[in-house]
Amino acid sequence: MLPTDLLIHRYNGETVIPKRLAIAPENLAIARELIAEFQQAQGRTHGELNRQLQALEGESTDYRIKRGLAHLLLSDAFSRFETVSPLDPLVLRQRVFALSAQQAAGTVATQTTLQGLADRLSQELGQEVLPDQIRSGLYADLTENQIFTSFEAPTPEALLHRYNLSQVQGVFYRASHITLNAHRNDPGEYKLLFRYLKLFRLMTYIEGDADHGFTLTIDGPTSLFKPNTHYGLKLAMLLPALLHVTKWSLTATLQHRDTYSGQARSGRFTLNADCGLVTHYPPGKTYDSMLEAGFVDRWSKAKTEWQLEREVDLIPIPGSVMIPDFRLVHPDGRTYLLEIVGYWRPEYLQKKFSQVRQSGRDDLILAISERLNLEKAGVKVSDIPAKVVWFKDQLLPKAVLEQLH
Repeated sequence: MLPTDLLIHRYNGETVIPKRLAIAPENLAIARELIAEFQQAQGRTHGELNRQLQALEGESTDYRIKRGLAHLLLSDAFSRFETVSPLDPLVLRQRVFALSAQQAAGTVATQTTLQGLADRLSQELGQEVLPDQIRSGLYADLTENQIFTSFEAPTPEALLHRYNLSQVQGVFYRASHITLNAHRNDPGEYKLLFRYLKLFRLMTYIEGDADHGFTLTIDGPTSLFKPNTHYGLKLAMLLPALLHVTKWSLTATLQHRDTYSGQARSGRFTLNADCGLVTHYPPGKTYDSMLEAGFVDRWSKAKTEWQLEREVDLIPIPGSVMIPDFRLVHPDGRTYLLEIVGYWRPEYLQKKFSQVRQSGRDDLILAISERLNLEKAGVKVSDIPAKVVWFKDQLLPKAVLEQLH
């Protein structure tokens, strides 16, 4: 995605309109030139590539567009930079400075030569170290000195699509809340959308059902007690997932400060399934959070007959829906549903535990982070109608297995 200083938008009244580039010859030419520059820069340093990109911008009035496209190409999605040094640069600096101090003791400092340091270091390591390797490797861990080792070039069209998507994603950095209506979709699309909501840990209230559609109210980063940049990025990351859903529309309420007056200003943004944006997320595939991924890995190593299943059906509850994170299945037919409750604000916790009560399930296990302030949320553990497992930084299979019988 793009940083705030590279976002371009205009206002039509209170409506925010992000910048989009047409898939036209002039824009394709810019994208093609930048991609070619990256292809030719492989083997150079990050600093050399940046200087070449600055030269490419020149005095052109569209420098922010070029800089935005280059920023996307510099991301991990396309480019890889590596530290190249005969030793870890920190260790290399320590050894070189120590050897330099020894050689300089009692002598004029200028007599300490790079060749002498290379000879001493070669003896210590048991392999030849050249002066040029010391020179290039001493501060190789600095970003500007890292080597551009590989580049997965997108097509010019794909780069422009990614740019347009990123400009729209940037709108959600300033959202106070979003209302999303999804209607008459395939049940599998609903399930995919809800899984991404869980993946990104977005504070969402869901109403409706699969037959008539769902209305989702999603809290934005500016609705929190303190604006949260990390949460804003997570919210923006939902958009490429939403593009896999066939029928939807959304309205976002925005809060930000005017660049010139410094006054708070509200805005509005709307989008629907006919927006023409192109997603780069693979269809039908979501990725576990680090917490869930770690739990899956540890479960695979646990000695138990219980099987852990990732795909769990929707649990309808009055006016909403639940999708537990996992299903636990025993060979004798017993099953349990496992829901992981991480960090949420008090109102969300109240809603979550209300859903648990309304589900009427007696086979639900809640794994609750000890970092949650349930007392502040007005929740008593004794009032939770489910088995409860507590965890700190990671959820352990042993704790869950102890709840099964």
